[in-house]
Amino acid sequence: MNDRTCIVTRKTAETDELIRFVVGPDSAVVPDLKRNLPGRGCWVSADRLHVDKAAAKNLFSRAFKTKVDVPAELGALVDGLLVRSALGMLGLARKAGAVIFGATKVEAAVRSGEALLVLHAEEAAEDGVRKISQARRATVHLGGPAIRAYKLFPEAELGLALGGTNVIHAAVLASDAGTAVQKRMVALDRYRGGSPDDLAMLAAVAGEDDAAEDWE
Repeated sequence: MNDRTCIVTRKTAETDELIRFVVGPDSAVVPDLKRNLPGRGCWVSADRLHVDKAAAKNLFSRAFKTKVDVPAELGALVDGLLVRSALGMLGLARKAGAVIFGATKVEAAVRSGEALLVLHAEEAAEDGVRKISQARRATVHLGGPAIRAYKLFPEAELGLALGGTNVIHAAVLASDAGTAVQKRMVALDRYRGGSPDDLAMLAAVAGEDDAAEDWE
């Protein structure tokens, strides 16, 4: 079995697009997000749909060529590990001075191009999200970076990671620490199926740019 072939789709992919699993001492399937656990591993496309399929269809036993125990909520377990990794790195970035929060500061960081990505709490009001989204669109139109936004955590989790309360909007600034956060947010977002609203916004921006070029 190719080490980087998804056991569900049977397609090869880059390691960032896959999740590695190994068998623990108790014969239970264990997610290996850091890809450093000992033993033979198998790979599954890095999204909840394929992890759930691998568990439901007993594909782990087939891949490891032995009977293994699959945790009843393996999909949820992986999600929890990804959340812990993302929030932990976010906390480290805050200590490094690479995170700001508060709608006004976030909007300013977006318009200046300093923001690498934006985080909205699940409870964020539409008005606050819309204002920051408008700033993101304006930045792209002015030739700046396309700054992605994610709504992955409730306010309580964001506040805990950032050492504050009522954290509704946050921006991760461009830096080494910010890049590490971005990698983990991308992984969690991909695992949950992506951010359709955000992708639609970026597509709209691209469409408007194409229309402007046609007009010229």
